[in-house]
This record gives sequence, C-alpha cells and structure tokens, in this order.
Amino acid sequence: MTAAYTDRHDGGPGSDGPGADVDVAVVGAGLAGVGLGARLRRAGRTGFTVLERADDVGGTWRDNVYPGVACDIPSALYSYSFLPQPSWSRVFAPGAEIHGYVRDVVRSEGLAPHLRLGTDLTGARWDDDAATWRLTTSRGPLTARVLATAVGRLSEPRVPEIPGLGTFPGRVFHSARWGRDLPAGLRVAVVGTGASAVQLVPEVARRAASVVVLQRTPPWVLPRGDRAYAPGEPRPERTALAEEAERLFDARIAGTRAEAELRDRAQNHLRAQVSDPALRALLTPDYAVGCKRALFSDDWYPALQQPHVTLEPSAPVAVEGSTVVAASGARYEVDVLVLATGFETTRPPFAHLVTGRDGRTLAEHWSGGMTSHASTVVHGFPNLFVLDGPNAGLGHHSALEVIEAQIGYVLGALDHLDATGVPLEVSADAEAAYTREVDRRAAETVWLRGGCRSWYVDERSGRLTLLWPGRAVEFRERFGAFDPAPFAPGGLPVC
Repeated sequence: MTAAYTDRHDGGPGSDGPGADVDVAVVGAGLAGVGLGARLRRAGRTGFTVLERADDVGGTWRDNVYPGVACDIPSALYSYSFLPQPSWSRVFAPGAEIHGYVRDVVRSEGLAPHLRLGTDLTGARWDDDAATWRLTTSRGPLTARVLATAVGRLSEPRVPEIPGLGTFPGRVFHSARWGRDLPAGLRVAVVGTGASAVQLVPEVARRAASVVVLQRTPPWVLPRGDRAYAPGEPRPERTALAEEAERLFDARIAGTRAEAELRDRAQNHLRAQVSDPALRALLTPDYAVGCKRALFSDDWYPALQQPHVTLEPSAPVAVEGSTVVAASGARYEVDVLVLATGFETTRPPFAHLVTGRDGRTLAEHWSGGMTSHASTVVHGFPNLFVLDGPNAGLGHHSALEVIEAQIGYVLGALDHLDATGVPLEVSADAEAAYTREVDRRAAETVWLRGGCRSWYVDERSGRLTLLWPGRAVEFRERFGAFDPAPFAPGGLPVC
C-alpha cells in the first residue's frame, strides 16, 4: 500500500505566493488534473499550478472510501498509457489502490511543488484587455494565461429532497462521504441501486443487523468475474483489453444484434442468481441495457437474498423520526441512512464560477445543456480547456481514453499559443457544428432511445451531454492533437 500523501505546498515554479502569475492554472487533482500536470512537466512546462480544494490528491478515488469501492472496468485500462501500473492486485482494482496510484504519479512526476492543496476556486473571470484569467481562491488571487478545469463529473454528491430528512436522529451520509467508523450491528437503509450501491450493499450486509435497499429503478447487472492475481501472474495486455472494450460500443446502438446479445447476457445472469420469480421480476429493468450505466457484480443479487436484507421496490418519500417511509407505504425503522444517490453531473456547479469574455458564466452558456467543440473548448471562453466535461465520457470504455486525448489537445494548443501569442477562442460555428454532430449521433443510441432516465442526459434539454457517442479510437484520432482551424472566425471542424 502506498504511504499517505501528506505534503502540502503553497505554489509552484513561477509562483512566489498566492497572488503570483502562472502560465497554466489547473483546477482539480484527480486523474485528469494530475495527468495534465504530468504531461506538462514532461513537455518542459513548469509554470503551472494545480488547485485542489481537498488536502490530498485523487479526486473521486480520494472521496469514495465506502466498503467495496473498486473500478468497474479492468484495472489494466485504468492507468495512464504513459505511466502503466504493472502490479494491480485484482482484475478490478480496489479504490484504495487507484488512489495510491494517483499519489505515486504525483511523486514520480515531481508534481508536489505545483500543488496548492486545500485551495478552493471561488471565481474565474477572463480579462480581455490583459488576455489572462483572473482567479479568486480561498487562499488568495491568481492570474493565469490558460485555465484548465479538471473537476470531474463525480465530485458533487446529489442529495435528494426527502421531507423530514434533516430531522433523522441517526447518521445520514452520502456514499461519497462515507462514515469510516460505522459500527457493526446497526439497521441500515441504502437509498439507490446505482454503481455505488451495487458495490457497497454486499459489504454493508456482512456487518449490519439489517439492511433495506430502497430501489426506484432496478439496474442491469452483468457478471463481473473479479479475482485476485496470483503472485507472478502476468497482467492482461492493455491493447487487447482496449480492443475488447471498443467492441462493446456496438451494443450501445439501439436495435442492434449486439444490444440484444448484451441484454440476453444480463438476463441470464439474473436468472442464474435469482430463482424466485417474484424477486426476479422486481429486479428486471424495463429499459435497454446501457441506457443507464451498466453495472458489474457477482454478489449484488446474492446479497439481496440474504434473510436480513430487504429489497423495497420504491423510493423514499418521507422520513419520520427514525422511520423511512417508502412510496409503497412500507415503513422501516433504521439507525443509519446511506444516500447512494449519485452526483451533480449534467449541471456542474463549477460552471457558475467561470465567467467568459462577454460577462456570461459558463453555467449561463450551458443553460440548454453542456456544449463544446472537441468536448474540450467553449466559444466565449478564450484559453479555457474543460477536461472530463461535455460529451467527454465513455459508456463502454475507460475514461482515461478521452482524458489522455484531451491532454494531448491542450499541449498542442499551448504550443500554438506560444507561437502566435493570440488567445484561443473556438468559433461559435465550430461549437454549433460539433453539438449538431453529437446530437445526431446520440439519437441512435440506447442513451436516448433506451427508455430510461439517466445521469448521462441533461434533464432540461433532453440532450446527451455526458458521453461521447462514438468509439474511443475515433475520439483520439480526431481530437488527440490540436487543430487551429476551428478557432478562426467562422471556423468549422472537419466532421
């Protein structure tokens, strides 16, 4: 296990204090921000700083410490291609190992002097006259030629509005704010049946006196096949796993044979693990596999069939003292309430903090749903690069595939800025053309045609704003290197 990362730094090369200038300000020290920092250092760029509101790096893998937390794609795909991790302990790496990997990257790449831990971004405004970003932070002002946001989509917990929730006398916490000292023998209610719940419920059930799982919508669950690697066992080749993952995209196109085959696989998994037809009916979704995030588990269904675990097939509608009231009318006395209710994804809170050239915030620009060009740049926001933002996720592959492509795009843009000295603002036409392409391609996918509500889709506009509706290899080929053409007035991307 990697030792805890406890170094704390107030600035980096090119910055002598909280108000000093830097060339690049990176917001967020998760996988995207640390990866960008590593590539900046490797490119010989030392005038950057990474702002992180927490006291440690790691992003979602720092925040999520619930029992059972682990990667849901094979470990070999969940490290930077330029810094592979050859010694994952399991097929699907535990969260603590991934957190340790991020810390190791900080050390090996010499990023510690560039970190400003415990530093909240409180505002960012583009100064057109000075051609710089003026940032305000919890530890003072900062100016930067370039601003790169890398805050991720799983950083702001979503807490449901349940009448009486604030008066619950026991412990209430979101799965991303886990109570590390949760004792055994308690009555636990878990709200939600998404990725976090599927991982934590089997572990919680091992120690709790009773568990009730409040399910609004059942998830599709596929076999996981996780296991520990034997000592000296060779790890799978990244290339082969990446090719296998890419083939999964075919199942994301609605009405295809691949989609039907994936549904059969999920149904067979459910039938093999749940013999009771009544329970199986409650656990069978009425939407396409992959419309919501497809989950992988071999112990979710067995956990729900334990005698002290109850599946409540409706959402909570009220909390009355220590009683959770479900929409079905059922009432459950509990000591602990765990909210496995996801995150603010399509309307990222950081967008309210970023003000562009015309005085509009990024949130205002995205009032109809997030838009961009190349999933990375936004019209009206010069020298701003958004990593892991609009249409930058993958519903079939590792998030690092897109993140690394975006990092390559940013590095090319910095070289172009150095050569021209002219701020980079993508044209409105380029952003509109990319948005039309994404919308057109998304229309054929299970994410829009699968018959579900999901955190991939913007609730107000109905647009797919979280995922790239194509293969990872295409994204890398098109947007892994910087192209200045869309930044000319009226410039359009080739698509």
